[in-house]
Amino acid sequence: MRTSEQLLAELKALHPRRIDLSLGRISRLLAKLDNPQNRLPPVIHVAGTNGKGSVTAYLKAMLQAAGRRVHVYTSPHLIRFHERIELAGPDGLASPIGEAALIDCLSKVERSNAGDMVTFFEITTAAAFLAFAENSADALILEVGLGGRLDATNVVAQPALSIITPISLDHTEWLGETLPQIAREKAGILKPGVPAVISQQAFEALDAIAAQAEAIGAPLTIWGRDYEAFEQRGRLVYQSAEQLLDLPLPALIGQHQIVNAGTAIAAAQHLEALGLNAVPTLERGLIEVRWPARMQRLTRGPLAKRVDRGSELWLDGGHNPAGGAAIAHTLGELEERAPKPVGLILGMLDTKDAAGFLAPFAGLVRHIRTVPIAGTEAAQDAAALAKIAASMGLAARPAGDVASAVQELMAAEAAPIRILICGSLYLAGQVLAQEEGAQAQAN
Repeated sequence: MRTSEQLLAELKALHPRRIDLSLGRISRLLAKLDNPQNRLPPVIHVAGTNGKGSVTAYLKAMLQAAGRRVHVYTSPHLIRFHERIELAGPDGLASPIGEAALIDCLSKVERSNAGDMVTFFEITTAAAFLAFAENSADALILEVGLGGRLDATNVVAQPALSIITPISLDHTEWLGETLPQIAREKAGILKPGVPAVISQQAFEALDAIAAQAEAIGAPLTIWGRDYEAFEQRGRLVYQSAEQLLDLPLPALIGQHQIVNAGTAIAAAQHLEALGLNAVPTLERGLIEVRWPARMQRLTRGPLAKRVDRGSELWLDGGHNPAGGAAIAHTLGELEERAPKPVGLILGMLDTKDAAGFLAPFAGLVRHIRTVPIAGTEAAQDAAALAKIAASMGLAARPAGDVASAVQELMAAEAAPIRILICGSLYLAGQVLAQEEGAQAQAN
């Protein structure tokens, strides 16, 4: 019997292009599978540029704390593909799909597809829908892969709730070169009559979302108009016209996580009408939330052991200009609490705006080491990446790998240092795999 890794490798060959946004191919495939997307538990559909995964993680934690059984679909994975499809278990907690179940779903979609052209994301999304339809749960949190309007997840015709997290410039080659164009693509997940929670947005993005919502009749709950969240005296304050909540700060750190947590709280208010009352467990959800590679401090494993006492090693998968700004802001907050020189280990895909990502780090980072990302042809050359950073006045040079970069940054400072590995979820997955002694599967 083929392993899931062998099956996935074969499915990647069914379409020569990695990304080709369309609903036609997956709709045809799902029809052959008796349309499992129509047999799902209530769907919470999440789109946006930044914060999709964090909002998903908060909602998952809140619902599970309330005793609700939740399926979760996210992408890309960090270490193993199985992470993308989380199934509600008998203990009430969602966990990555097992190997046998994944092989079964992948084999079924492969047979039904019969060699037709289909993208990897489309056929694996079809497999996920099969798994979700065949296992009971109270809700499915469904994260968009790319965009919204033509994303494979958008075949779900009637979600229970839509969420759009902060939108910024990213994937411009597929979604458009301006913020309004990208926002219109993201707003393609909105459905007539389906309530939608809109997170903090730039004015031009919000205008595009509001125009789409008005055109189709989708009621919106909007950050800054209907709700907001902020930090006050070491607590998270959530405010709407109906209530004022005083809650603990979320376990995920950074000002951007206040926004993400507030968005999840607003979404939880809507879920009450569906019988999914997570409001009494908001506090537990904020404390118990887990989302790897989002300002995650690494304290165990071979890389962490290379860091001298008093120094710190952090990991974040942020990879676009807005993500860079959020990470830099969080590093600034850490600097205020416990000053340390900051070193960056950076790896990025060649489709990303490296200069835009790095701009917020000017004046904050002392040294940068750029590294290759193994297992993908789309990785930015480390030497070229270092030249981009150097052209911006940042002290950067390439390193052979992450372990070498850690050693070089440690040697560059006499005092304890704060090191952040960032720039790519693909790189983040490889780092986590190394720390756990596992082998990362390619995305």
